[in-house]
Amino acid sequence: QVQLVQSGGGSVQSGDSLRISCTASGRTLNGYAVGWFRQASGKEREFVAAVARSGGATYYRDSVKGRFTISRDSGKSTVFLQMNSLKPEDTAVYYCATGRGVITSSLSNPVQYDFWGQGTQVTVSS
Repeated sequence: QVQLVQSGGGSVQSGDSLRISCTASGRTLNGYAVGWFRQASGKEREFVAAVARSGGATYYRDSVKGRFTISRDSGKSTVFLQMNSLKPEDTAVYYCATGRGVITSSLSNPVQYDFWGQGTQVTVSS
């Protein structure tokens, strides 16, 4: 079983940067696709970024391209999401998710993931 523990998050000002992480307990994330999703209060959960299970290909939603970067650290069983130039619209609870069976063409689909982190709050003030 894969247990995902998230860290980071917090409250920052618009334009600031923040880095959140997702660490697997019990095994590495090598061979697993990892995605980041977020859910603002009263809103539907949405895809943010993901890295494919192999090859290192990354994907981002349009609104975060050029500002967010997802990276994998297989040796430490950790995936990071570096968030720069944060905007108030980025305010949400961020969740990481993983699964071995997630195909590249469906990385943005949350139902494809098997395990989820506990979530971490990111609040950006204008």
